[in-house]
Order: sequence, then structure tokens, then C-alpha cells
Amino acid sequence: MLHENTLPSPHIVIGNHSLGSLSEFIEFSSFSKIILLCDEHTCEQCLPVLLHHVPALENTEILEIESGEENKTIHSCINLWEMLCKKETDRHSLLINLGGGVICDLGGFIASTYKRGISFINIPTTLLAQCDAAIGGKTGIDFANLKNSIGTFSQPLATYIFPGFIRTQSKKQLLSGYAEIIKHALIADKNLWEKIKKCTLSDLNEIEKILPASIQIKLQIIHSDPLEKNERKLLNFGHTIGHAIESLSLEWGLLSVLHGEAVAMGIICESFLSYKSGRLPHQELDEICNFIFSLYKPIEINDNYYSRLIEIMRNDKKNRNGYIYFTLLNTIGDGIVDVQVAEEMIAQALHFYSSKSALQKFS
Repeated sequence: MLHENTLPSPHIVIGNHSLGSLSEFIEFSSFSKIILLCDEHTCEQCLPVLLHHVPALENTEILEIESGEENKTIHSCINLWEMLCKKETDRHSLLINLGGGVICDLGGFIASTYKRGISFINIPTTLLAQCDAAIGGKTGIDFANLKNSIGTFSQPLATYIFPGFIRTQSKKQLLSGYAEIIKHALIADKNLWEKIKKCTLSDLNEIEKILPASIQIKLQIIHSDPLEKNERKLLNFGHTIGHAIESLSLEWGLLSVLHGEAVAMGIICESFLSYKSGRLPHQELDEICNFIFSLYKPIEINDNYYSRLIEIMRNDKKNRNGYIYFTLLNTIGDGIVDVQVAEEMIAQALHFYSSKSALQKFS
């Protein structure tokens, strides 16, 4: 199990005693009001744990929303802004986001825009949120069926990571978060990649051991480039195609994929692009593909969807001058940003994934 450890940022505390640190912070704070945002799952499974460790929150007002990416919308924002107004929440209030990626993204956006910004804290309860969504100061909602197309850069006052919360998750949900840990290793740390390959996903103690290293990679990147002008784009590896898959799911309702599942597909496709552009060695492409497919069930994408997926990618935030740009790999552990890729090559990458997926069914 993890011991309490403050990572190279005074605003992030991870470990079994992180909620104790939060309790001390709340006890000595002077906010005019504290509001807690959660969904039905975290309200049932995680809120009792939080209140046990932080009794000062016992009488805190709770805003509960329905879980799921489909609720990360402007309509949810309007409802929550109205609730904050009805509760006479002022600019000296604190919003605590208790939940996974949707809660942290949405709650951060709500806080950063309400009355031009109120303070907020993230308490991520999923592996995905603990290693990625709750860290870095990006907030956002989906709009026009495009992932995170509206959002802000706004840092939480603090993020408290209690690893025990991931024990409430299903294997499918854990795998969704695990994709972000895999991404961190591929773009920046080959040693972590080797550890991940040996990690047994069913042993949560092993996941908890590699979690700080994954978080530290993201922290180091965002410290050097907080507003995503250059190096922070490394964190988008697997996400250009992954977000397109999620957006297609939101748009047509034809697919039912979690964020990490879409990112896992994106990692394979964008590793293929890395190979075809003369960067990633073929042996490492095979290594990545074999490992991803050993963990993730293939997503069925037929070629009728390719043109729409590419159309969605044209709206990606990294693009400029009408061209689609990717984060790719030079080699495992070494990513490169701002690589322009032709649409014909993107279609080849999608076909490569579909072909590999078909082979998995017969292996």
C-alpha cells in the first residue's frame, strides 16, 4: 500500500492519509459555504468514506447529478449554476468535486465560470481521474457532440488522491483508467512501460505502486507547459483518434465505449502512424499492439465510419490552418508533438486497427 506522499506540487496529496490532510485543510479554512458535487455512485460508495475521514463536511450541501459522459453538457452546467444561485453561493465559496473524470471535468468548469470563478478541490475516485482527469487544471464539457470542446484552464486549490477509492471500480472501469497510465509511459518513461507490462491488473496493490510515477510524468509535463503551447501536447497521444471515437458515440449512439477504451484504440492507431512516418520501430509497434489487445476488447469500427471520424478530427483543438496534427512516438518512452498527418494516412491507421481487431477474434 502507498504511504502518504506529496508529489512535486504543493497542491497534490496522494496516499492513505490524504483525506486526513483534507480534514486539516477544511478545519482551518474560512470559506463562506462548501458545496460537494458527486454522482449517484460516488454518493453511495465514496461519500461515506469521505465523511468518516473529514467529519467537518458532515453538514455540507450536496449536489448530485447522474453519472456518465452523456451528462457532461451545457444543460448540466445550467442546472448546476441555477442550484448554486438558489443556494446563494458567493465567490468565497468552495466546490468539492468527488468523483471520476466527468465530475472533475464538469465540476472544475462549473467552478471556474460561476461568478468568474470560485475555489474548487478535486477528490478523484476513479483510476482515470486519479492519474489524469483531476490533475493539470483542464476543465471542460462536451458540446455539439465534440469531446471537451468547451472548457477552461483553471487549477484546483488542491487534489487529494485516496487510492482506496479505486477498489469500488469494476475491471472495465479500471482498464479505462489504466489506458492513461500506459499513455504516460509510452510518451515519457520506458522504465514505467516495462513495469506496466509486468503488472497484474487484478492486484490493486501493484496499480497503487505505479500510480505515483504516472502522476509525476503528467506533473512534470504540465509544470513546463501549463497552457498547452508545446510539450503538454504530449499528453494528447492516443486522444486525437480516441476522442473522435467518443464523439461518434455521443453523436450516433452506435458505440458504447469508455474513455480509456477509446484511448487504447487511439494508442494503437497513433502508434501505427508513428511507424508509418518513419519514427517508431516495427518491433515496438507490435509490442504496443500485442499488449493493448491483451487487455482491451477490440472496438468494432467498419470503414463506413472512417470519413465521419476524420471529419470529427478536423475539429481537434491541436489543429491549425485546416490540417490535422498528432502527438506521435519516436520510440517507446519518447513522444513528439505537432506532427501533421494526411487524412489518407489516418484512414490507413483506422484500417490497420480494424484488421488487427479481426485477427484477435480468431487468435
